Amino acid sequence: MATVKVKFRSSTVTGREGTIYYQIIHERKVRQLLTDYKVLSSEWDENRSMVTTNQKSERSSTILSIRERIRWDVERLTKIDRKLDANGLIYTADDVIDEFNRYSKEYSLFNYMESIIAKLKQNGKVRTSETYRATLNSFKKFRKEEDIMLDCITSEVMENFEAWHKSRGVAPNSISFYTRILRAVYNRAVENDIIENRNPFRHVYTGVDKTVKRALPLSVIKKIKALELSLTPALDFARDMFMMSFYLRGMSFIDMAFLRKTDLKNGYITYRRRKTGQQLIIEWTKEMQLILDKYTENKSDYLLPVIRNPDINERCTYRNIGYNINHNLKKIAKMIGVTIPLTLYVARHSWASAAKAKGIPISVISEGMGHDSEITTQIYLASLDTSVVDKANSLILKSL
Repeated sequence: MATVKVKFRSSTVTGREGTIYYQIIHERKVRQLLTDYKVLSSEWDENRSMVTTNQKSERSSTILSIRERIRWDVERLTKIDRKLDANGLIYTADDVIDEFNRYSKEYSLFNYMESIIAKLKQNGKVRTSETYRATLNSFKKFRKEEDIMLDCITSEVMENFEAWHKSRGVAPNSISFYTRILRAVYNRAVENDIIENRNPFRHVYTGVDKTVKRALPLSVIKKIKALELSLTPALDFARDMFMMSFYLRGMSFIDMAFLRKTDLKNGYITYRRRKTGQQLIIEWTKEMQLILDKYTENKSDYLLPVIRNPDINERCTYRNIGYNINHNLKKIAKMIGVTIPLTLYVARHSWASAAKAKGIPISVISEGMGHDSEITTQIYLASLDTSVVDKANSLILKSL
């Protein structure tokens, strides 16, 4: 078994910070592992081999952070040594250091999440990879780009992350969204025996609050449909995409944008949800065709006039167009006196609400696709005869 000692090398320049390093001794051979931790000579306790500070010092929080990181490093070195010893193979102090450096490179949170994001993209889960990327970017801002080891993620770190978001006015559901993804990453590392579970998420909120009602009644949907917007093409297009989403049983905009012309066959749209991979079939109606007929100049392979140029970044195009549509929908909301933030997502909620108002069974619409867990919605919809849902959609469209 190796011995790990924490050491301090003072600076040759008076008043400047010295360097913390680790001394690894195995079979009488001594090796040194440098760190990037810098402290003053007055902040080093030689007898305890540990950094120390006065609570009133301006550097108190910095020193306490370094002390915590040293503790994690020593624990990691000890764990590596035990693992190498348990394997029954001959190893050296250099092997311990090499494994420590490998671990530091592969199993920092930033690097570990980058590897997960890359695998998600390889597996075609682009949408999921984007949510992981958004979470990683958020955590990087919180950490001011300072990486952290997976086994250094503590309850205190997560509470501070939550508090940081709250101080910026971020909604609880958005904070929970980031926290749940970080928890999934952490749990994956635990499952792969990379770290031990210290349950760092026990004091932060990871639930989902019910959001403010986003559904519009059919009377308001009728007003949106009836607006004369021919002189303002941007608003007209935004209204058309909103209505198309509503007609298509509340189809999400990303699924609409990537519908291909070949998906429309024999009077039915067949597609797979980008979010879940679930296949859905929707009857094509005259209302949908009327909108499509307005955009005959669309020469792309896509059904709707969202991604018109296949030679550019399609996902960037979809996001930019979606942003512009939502921006213009807010202008439309003011025109008809709607007070809730009008977005494409409102069309999804509105269809579900309209279906419920028509007395359509919850098993058909799964509470307007408004379950706390969308898994339940998927189970209900996947088990239904498509004609049942199409009949429900027909009842709704006849009311407009």
